[in-house]
Amino acid sequence: MAALPLARPRWPVPIAPETDVSRGSCFMATLESQSKYPAPPRRAAPRPGWRRLAAGAAVPLSLLAGLAAWEAIVRLNQLPAFMLPGPVVVWRRLLEVLAGGWLLWHAGITLGEILGGLALGVAGATLVGYGVSKSPALDHVLTPYIVASQAVPIVAIAPLLVLWFGVGLRSKVLICALIVFFPVLINTVVGLRSVEPDLRDMLRTLRATRRQTFAKLEVPAALPVWLGGLRVGATLAVIGAVVGEFVGADRGLGFLINFGRGQYDTALVLVASGALVAIALALYGLVAACERVLLAWRA
Repeated sequence: MAALPLARPRWPVPIAPETDVSRGSCFMATLESQSKYPAPPRRAAPRPGWRRLAAGAAVPLSLLAGLAAWEAIVRLNQLPAFMLPGPVVVWRRLLEVLAGGWLLWHAGITLGEILGGLALGVAGATLVGYGVSKSPALDHVLTPYIVASQAVPIVAIAPLLVLWFGVGLRSKVLICALIVFFPVLINTVVGLRSVEPDLRDMLRTLRATRRQTFAKLEVPAALPVWLGGLRVGATLAVIGAVVGEFVGADRGLGFLINFGRGQYDTALVLVASGALVAIALALYGLVAACERVLLAWRA
């Protein structure tokens, strides 16, 4: 006959009479253990308000430090204005072009080229990326051409596009679209291919249609990666517009930079360059704001 398993003793377990478990002895033992191994000191919790204040003051302070270093370099080396004007000279030139209306007009032209090229490049890259992620045959056919288009610098293609489509808006939009196309395409393909196969199988068992799979699974899974590519594309579109205006244009911030360089007006060159930086920062911030809204469900 097999031995029965021993039952686990229920609490409280009987204690030998020689064991002293009085309340005083247990309390003294606890004090002794605490004296041997003291608890680590508690650190004060950081105040989030100070962190936000420090983060908000970092950018203005760094900007002021950069302007002070710039002014010191100009004064110590006694550089002429056509080589490196000081911040005060650039500020006066900025007020002049703002009062004349030149800067805003040229910036509006360049912004229109950037937005047109960004819309065309993002739409084309998203459609092609979706097809490439779904069809291995299409992937094998298009990949060599896509890589070859990126191997040639945009500076080499821009003169041909200006020659074929003229010095107007179309050539600048095409240059911006070409420079935006590749990063958005790669991020679209990577985002769609990162969908978990188990989730696809689950939706298939639930008899979800292709449209439901696309809206409920593929778009939420690929959206974070796609928005990352859009951030890169938004800044690269500014470069595409300026390259196109350098090659051939009679308006825009790139034309303004070329004009100031030809006149040895370095202050005007810096003002136009600062306007390009402001456009790039605004587009990047707009994409970041859209990302916070569209990806609020992840929180």
